[in-house]
Amino acid sequence: MMNTVSVIIPAYNEEQSIKSCLESLEQQSYKPLEIIVIDDGSTDQTLSIIKNLLLRSKSRDVEQFKIMQTQGLKSENLFLFEQKHLGPGPARNLGAKEANGEILVFVDADMTFDENFIKDLTKPIIEGKTIGAFSKNEMVANSDNIWSICWNINRNVLSTRMLPKDYPNLAPVYRAILKKEFDKVGGFDQTGEYTDDWSLSRKLGVKSTAVKGAVYYHCNPSNLEEVFKQARWIGKNEFISGSLVRKIRSLFFYSFGMSLLIGVYKSLKNARPAFLPFKVVYDFGVWLSVARSFMKEPKYK
Repeated sequence: MMNTVSVIIPAYNEEQSIKSCLESLEQQSYKPLEIIVIDDGSTDQTLSIIKNLLLRSKSRDVEQFKIMQTQGLKSENLFLFEQKHLGPGPARNLGAKEANGEILVFVDADMTFDENFIKDLTKPIIEGKTIGAFSKNEMVANSDNIWSICWNINRNVLSTRMLPKDYPNLAPVYRAILKKEFDKVGGFDQTGEYTDDWSLSRKLGVKSTAVKGAVYYHCNPSNLEEVFKQARWIGKNEFISGSLVRKIRSLFFYSFGMSLLIGVYKSLKNARPAFLPFKVVYDFGVWLSVARSFMKEPKYK
């Protein structure tokens, strides 16, 4: 008998991507599969889009839909739960609490997947070789976009990949994990911070294992507004704005003068003039998050 896999997706203002993500998961070769979306207090059309997908099912009418709203909505293998805006960690924990699968898979609402992603990702777990896994084959879905290209130049990674090819075979983030191991340590930290997805490996004292295959796609920011918003989120990273020493160092490293210096250099080196405005916007986003960390700005998005 095949192990049931529960895919858990925290979603906060993902109206541009949630439909593609869910449709991609519906096409997975691995079965049985349940897909759990936790809306993290979205203020855009994310909830409406998910509910429209739920209502497509012939097994659900409007009255059933209304009854299930207080209990969590479901349509065949798609489930929806709602919470106020607390961040991805608490959202993932809620999804895990409601999950029926022996294996939990955590993905983002702006990802899409090769049809064998779940099959490849969970294979070593099912075979008893590891308690949890991740994939290095995270590809850039919008690699031809100039701001996406600049994003990877900034990270010193090939424009088609999210992770470098020489990325280690062990990682602090679990993309998939046995539910019993997840429950053993009480799930993710409830802080909603940028690195809360590292908390499982910290609690377990074990890193996740790289798998073969398991190709999936993730968009880099595709315009300067998205660059700024993502930089603001990254700036809340404990390694950037955690301790006082790190805050002071980051305020210098991401300052306007350093942005100009690095921006001009990498623009010329890569023959990408757009990298200069990208770098200024990106660094200002990070710098602003560091500055506001002194005022105890919430760590979640």
